[in-house]
Amino acid sequence: MDGWNSRTNMTMLTDFYELTMGKGYLDDGKAEKIVYFDAFFRNVPEQGGYAIMAGLEQVIDYLSDLHFTEEDLQFLSGYGFDEKFIDYLRNFKFSCDVWAVPEGTPIFPREPLIKVRGPALQAQLLETALLCTINHQTLIATKTARIVRAAEGRPIMEFGARRAQGFDASVLGARAAYIAGAAGTSCTICGQQFNIPLSGTMAHSWVMLYDDEFEAFKAYAESYPDKCLLLVDTYDVLKSGIPNAIRCAKEVLEPMGKRLLGIRIDSGDLTYMTQKARKMLDEAGLTDCKITVSNALDEYLIRDLISQGACIDSFGVGERLITSKAEPVFGGVYKIAAVEDDNGNVVPKMKISETTAKVTTPCDKEIVRFYDNDTGKALADVLFVKGEELPNGEPYEIFDPVETWKAKTLTNYTAKKILVEVFRNGELVYEKPSITEIRNYCTKQLDTLWDSVKRFENPHTYYVDLSPKLWQIRDDILRGYRKNKR
Repeated sequence: MDGWNSRTNMTMLTDFYELTMGKGYLDDGKAEKIVYFDAFFRNVPEQGGYAIMAGLEQVIDYLSDLHFTEEDLQFLSGYGFDEKFIDYLRNFKFSCDVWAVPEGTPIFPREPLIKVRGPALQAQLLETALLCTINHQTLIATKTARIVRAAEGRPIMEFGARRAQGFDASVLGARAAYIAGAAGTSCTICGQQFNIPLSGTMAHSWVMLYDDEFEAFKAYAESYPDKCLLLVDTYDVLKSGIPNAIRCAKEVLEPMGKRLLGIRIDSGDLTYMTQKARKMLDEAGLTDCKITVSNALDEYLIRDLISQGACIDSFGVGERLITSKAEPVFGGVYKIAAVEDDNGNVVPKMKISETTAKVTTPCDKEIVRFYDNDTGKALADVLFVKGEELPNGEPYEIFDPVETWKAKTLTNYTAKKILVEVFRNGELVYEKPSITEIRNYCTKQLDTLWDSVKRFENPHTYYVDLSPKLWQIRDDILRGYRKNKR
């Protein structure tokens, strides 16, 4: 099946300054100069301990169809771009090398999630679409992972399509949620596009359309005897909804040899309501009837409900998941890290700012993740200059890149590169995994994180360190800048 982005050529999804710079590069003879860009982020949303990489499949779809149509070129001509630049775009062919962190991988601030090497005009053009795609899906995957963790094994269904910020946000947000552990989605087109399980039964309007709540339940049960789940809070959960659901189970379903699958509660004091509902259902012999709840849930509310003894088997989570309501922005950025000189030497580049958080890490880099051989847990990530010798089991000292006196020696570990090659000279060389494979991989990768890294409040800091060589290059650039300012 074609990817979601393949419905429309997305080449023009770019900030206008990418094009104005592109013309400038062409005019100054720098359009083909080889550069290295990193896409990375600075802070985990909600002061969490980790994020979840998502969106690479849509990045691949976008990069696989980069071209300017005659309609695009005519539009750009109206903004004063000369024929030389228009002709360059007309003959545009993507030829960059791209590496990326696989979807479903836990990721941490300041490490390159996507690395692009190629002609300056091309690499610059990619900025907006790459960030738009990765920022959104990584944000939703990260939020979902927190919600799934709070549910302690109870299924989470993504119910947010109607509250998402637009069509793509609803579809691709549901995709990201599934990667990070949601059991399925209510978004039908997402299920169709990505083969994700669908869930949904009835709305309050179904019950209200009938003169009587029981008649509404009866009609639904007759239509769906094998998967009857009834919404019981249209009028009064305990005095009307549950009694009518029990009556429906006894008078409609059981004579057919069927069982009431479950009930859903969408309002009220969910702890109290589910405890009372469970008691009523059990006393009626419906011990196998599941209780689902919804209503503006997030990880904190779910955690509280469980700690209070709520009798809940699954959760439907909508607006606070699909919008990551508590912190709806994932601050990924795209910065130049190196350029190649005329002899092919890689020259490090670094943004220096009065704001410490905005100082970048130079060089063409590798991410190496260290795993403890006894526990399988991730110990730390280290950024190496590409090509330098990597550790191979010998004791290796990691240190805080800022507070350098904080150091620790790692032993009995396995070190693995995280970035994988995706495009070589503009040609796709990466085999895209299925959504199920990504989801299973994400589950396994999350298991490599210590619980202290995954807790919601004051998580343990997972360190992303620099190799001594990379730290020295970075320090030399900073020192040289300070010296030149005097």
